[in-house]
Amino acid sequence: MSRTLEQPGIEPGAPRNEHAAALAAAGMPREARSSMNRTLSHDSLREIQTRLEQAHKALQKRYPGPSGGRQPVHVVYGGAHLFRSGTIRRLGEMALRSLEEYAPNFSVLAKAVGLPGADTLPDSPEAVQAMTRFAEADPQAMRRENQPAWLAHTIHRRVREKLRREAIEAFHIDFEDGYGNRTDEEEDGHAAAAASEVSAAMMAGELPPFLGIRIKPFSEELRERSVRTLDIFLTELASKARGTLPPHFCVTLPKVTLPDEVAALADLCSRFEPMLGFEPGALRIEIMVESTHAVLNERGEAHLLQLANAARGRCVAAHFGPYDYTASRNIAAVHQPTRHFASDFAREMMQVALASTGIRLADGPTNIMPIPPHRPGKDGPPLAERQLAENRAAVHRAWRLHFENIRHSLASGFYQGWDLHPAQLIPRYAAVYAFFLENLEHASERLRNFVEKATQATRVGQVFDDAAMAQGLLNYFEQAINCGALTPEEVRGLTGLSEAELREGSFAKISEGRRG
Repeated sequence: MSRTLEQPGIEPGAPRNEHAAALAAAGMPREARSSMNRTLSHDSLREIQTRLEQAHKALQKRYPGPSGGRQPVHVVYGGAHLFRSGTIRRLGEMALRSLEEYAPNFSVLAKAVGLPGADTLPDSPEAVQAMTRFAEADPQAMRRENQPAWLAHTIHRRVREKLRREAIEAFHIDFEDGYGNRTDEEEDGHAAAAASEVSAAMMAGELPPFLGIRIKPFSEELRERSVRTLDIFLTELASKARGTLPPHFCVTLPKVTLPDEVAALADLCSRFEPMLGFEPGALRIEIMVESTHAVLNERGEAHLLQLANAARGRCVAAHFGPYDYTASRNIAAVHQPTRHFASDFAREMMQVALASTGIRLADGPTNIMPIPPHRPGKDGPPLAERQLAENRAAVHRAWRLHFENIRHSLASGFYQGWDLHPAQLIPRYAAVYAFFLENLEHASERLRNFVEKATQATRVGQVFDDAAMAQGLLNYFEQAINCGALTPEEVRGLTGLSEAELREGSFAKISEGRRG
């Protein structure tokens, strides 16, 4: 004889009526609802549900997800003693001259950095000019008929446009490795002068979207000097700029090993702000991961989240320093630190520890500069053809190395890196634009399917997507727009998103709006 399971202390049949409303809200047909029995009542589950709700809220607070703001694709470091109000503009002009001299057309640039299909592109200027006319007259036909040429032409054109419009996205005034150790009198003067130049550039509208200052580490030997420099710089800046900070201003703390160091910088920031007239929380912090101690603490635990949390909400980014990190691992300098597996391990630890925290990640630099070995004398004869060829070869080698390092960073999920020389901006933007444009068709198709079926999971080919993946794709296109790889009009045409939806930046809100 069979019987249904009833709830203790409840008359038979009561559970059915108790859960009818919930089942109706879930869309369960009446016939199915009436025949289903339950063991646990809603009241008996309330404590468990409440506990889970609180746990999820705590998790969401710890891991809120991407910040939603723009992330620059790079940061340029320059010695504080060299910074002037017109530095950003001059660096862009230098980068543009380097492009014109060493990559006058798309074929030369593609072959120099190693774009896909570059070996199929012509060498003769006449053939390149003919392809350029074709691409400018009908880019879509060029894309269908000659994908490598379309990619190379598009990247070369957009790199040139970027260097003219916004060559530098982020700049850090450096009082550490790019500055060196100087007398107190020298560094005091440079700190005050740099702040004065920042104020002048801010008034002239010549600052990049992101600006920062890198101080010396808080080690026993350098801590006092580091704090003094920060104090002088901020005091002078507040005086000259009347308490106004540049947008997205941050203080970078290098060679971090202890949460106490980050907490000390956060304490200093909280004291500077009211005394100098800055808004509360305006001074943001970036930490640099340059040693094994920053990755794992003495108990073998992941250390990075502790370091970031010590900033008490001020930490906006973590930058990886591969050269110092591999040195701390006793890896010989003859090996390539940027792509050494030890560096990949540290990057993976950064990704795992700081995922969904909203803290931006940035990779390190390439230390081989694209500098030509031969320079013409002021009043001497022009360079010989052999010297010009050696100059091109040296610059192109450095470009390709930087391009390949950036591609490696992008494949590792690091969408920002360091540039140390204006000519490095060319392979920087070439690599970033190639990354977005090479995957354009597939990413567009996936996101377009999500937009069309906003509340459903979809399949395109062999890839299964859900809402989290759709948000990732939306972020992908936002980054492409921000850095200049794509225009908003192109993204709207490719994905079907309206201008308002692109500004929204949230796939959940886009889905909600479409359902409405």
